[in-house]
Amino acid sequence: MNIAITNGVDLMPPAFALGLQDWSSQNGRPGETRYDADPSGNLVGGDADFGTCLELIKTASPQKLRYGGETPVLAGAYLEVSARVKLVSGPSCAVRIAGYPGDSSGAEVQGLVTTGPQVDLTSYGQVVTVRAILGRGARAGVNMVWGGDVVFGHLGLDVVGDNGAVVRIESLSITDATAAFFGQLADWVDVVDFGAVGDGSTDDAAAFEAADQAADGRDILVPAGVYRLGSSVSLDNRVRFQGTVSMDREDHLLLRAELDINAYIDAFDSELEGLRRALQALFHSIDHESLDLKGRRFQLDEPVDVFDGVATVQTYGNRRALRNGQLSANNTAAWTPEVVTTTASYNRGADQTLLTNVVNVAAVRKGSLVEGYGVGREVYVTSVDVAAQSVRISQPLVLAGASQSYTFTRFKYLLDFSGFTRMNRFQIEDIEFLGNRRGAGILLPPDGIAWSIRDCFFARPGHRAITSIGKGCNGISIDRNQFIAFDDNELVQNRTSVAININSNDVKIRNNRAVQHRHFLVAGGGGHIVTGNHFWQDDNANPGERSAGIVLMRHNPKTVMSGNYCDNATIDITNEYDPFPDPFPGKLPYGAVSITSNIFTADSVPAWFTFIRFVPFGDGHAVDGVVITGNTFKMFDGAVIDRVESVDVSLGSLDMGEVRSLIFDENSFVDVTHRTQSPALVEMAQTTAQSSWGASLANILPFAGRALGAEGLTAIGSIETGSGAALWTMPYVDVDQGLGGQEVTVHWSTAARGRVQLRVRADKST
Repeated sequence: MNIAITNGVDLMPPAFALGLQDWSSQNGRPGETRYDADPSGNLVGGDADFGTCLELIKTASPQKLRYGGETPVLAGAYLEVSARVKLVSGPSCAVRIAGYPGDSSGAEVQGLVTTGPQVDLTSYGQVVTVRAILGRGARAGVNMVWGGDVVFGHLGLDVVGDNGAVVRIESLSITDATAAFFGQLADWVDVVDFGAVGDGSTDDAAAFEAADQAADGRDILVPAGVYRLGSSVSLDNRVRFQGTVSMDREDHLLLRAELDINAYIDAFDSELEGLRRALQALFHSIDHESLDLKGRRFQLDEPVDVFDGVATVQTYGNRRALRNGQLSANNTAAWTPEVVTTTASYNRGADQTLLTNVVNVAAVRKGSLVEGYGVGREVYVTSVDVAAQSVRISQPLVLAGASQSYTFTRFKYLLDFSGFTRMNRFQIEDIEFLGNRRGAGILLPPDGIAWSIRDCFFARPGHRAITSIGKGCNGISIDRNQFIAFDDNELVQNRTSVAININSNDVKIRNNRAVQHRHFLVAGGGGHIVTGNHFWQDDNANPGERSAGIVLMRHNPKTVMSGNYCDNATIDITNEYDPFPDPFPGKLPYGAVSITSNIFTADSVPAWFTFIRFVPFGDGHAVDGVVITGNTFKMFDGAVIDRVESVDVSLGSLDMGEVRSLIFDENSFVDVTHRTQSPALVEMAQTTAQSSWGASLANILPFAGRALGAEGLTAIGSIETGSGAALWTMPYVDVDQGLGGQEVTVHWSTAARGRVQLRVRADKST
């Protein structure tokens, strides 16, 4: 800044040789004495050092010299006032720059420093320079701080000391010194001023850190150029990137003043690299707990491998969050799944989650979906040991052979966390994952706890939305998300999409909406709460096949499902991850599940379709602890089904003679032929006197259950003998009668007729 240029101000006063009428021996104000009328000041010509100059004889204390013109004092401008002087004769003295600070009315502003540093004159003929800086701001190096009320000054100098001294003054110089304070006045410092080169090869890391040290709260400017940072750099002040930086992947750039996604994009001149580097900083920074994408849409040519940038952090326990943006998969080959088919050995009696003797093991990718005979749904590769030719998988295999072929399919995810060993408490919110039928959504780390994914949109992610390859889903909360399948235009039986899979325990799946997947949720582990979700899976076929919306892969899952809307889908309970599927002493029964207050609806399905299915592997499983109450089962568009529940006996069976704590009651039915329940209210009416009354519950008890218990027999009206006499004796009941144990018999002490009601249960009391 130069106010002579920017403000058109002429700062320099006239030379003494032009006359002394502009120079005051007082304060410079109008009407005061000028040196052309004061005998203590005279022009001297031909001085060997100064030429024509002013000679002052000190007769006052101090002897003042002030320019009569009003030199403007502007906000943001700083003036340097200087003069060359020498002692000619008389006693020693001293000189100092001085001035009169005037306000807008011309009055002197009181209480200010009006003089600069003093310079002693002790040798005759020695030329010295006296100078001072003045301005409104109290900055380092400013001698005369005049504040905001001063608008002009009468500037000059004082001669102090004993009277009689004679001094000569060459001239008074007033110049703009603002440039000397530019670094203090500007709100930034330039890395180039600290040695940065910006040629793309010179290591500028030290220059960046030096600029950060000097910034002291101001921004750091990175001008045009490519600045190579040869090591990790941490900057405490905000940075403005006009140029870009380059650095090795293992090094990180920490912008500690603000974890600003836009700054990282500017720094690396790439949305993808900027996102990677910002995520890298999120895990290395102790100053920020979240990365806000600020509503930006990131169009990604390839997956974001979060660990690839973090590199040195294998495990992470502190809470971190990513929020508020959109990730979109561009049409590139990088999203094509990698598929490897090879052979491996499996020994269910040894390590139940290990495949050994894996041929071409180096080609198998961590995070791959495992498929093959006897492999349950949603089994993934947790780790690969090339040296040992082994692959660790997420779940045991239920029917796999000792040696067989497997297919490993590695989907490509918009956000891939699989490289971490363990990560806890990561939160993703308000992110839209636009898979464009190519990129999958989120791949969780192999281990971790208490993740949260909420208020996100998964719009047609390729193959999977949220994938767990191990225990990284432990305690996860998945709330208020939307899932739209990539294969929604396919018939149900041809779909492969899965919105969510779970391997570990204590998961909360709440208030989500999922559209036309193969499966909404495949859940291993137990202790889950699934509530408030709406998922539907129909297609255009009539009648059409339907798939499981929710699959509980543990047959004793300790799980509650309530308030869900299950539309054209089923809930399956299975032991598909059980390496020893047949029952044995001490094995837990099917149960520990509560399905309450849900809405079930379907159309365009065959009569044999059912909403709730047990799918056992192995024969003869007991049942204990199943509660299915308060649900609404409704068909529409002319569809009618036989019943709402069933057991798939294609690969196993339940022992319906070993059932305890089964409650299937208080449900409502529309267009369901057989309204199953347990306990079931049965009415027996006998018009001719018989000593034994029988009733069948073949289409009444749920899951084709046996009539194992009876309670609450009540006579409706009088019970009479064949002669019409009232019968007062108490009958007894035989249960588990007839074919399949689905009949009960009431026995009287004599032949009787009448009507009774009896509650029959499909479970035992002990």
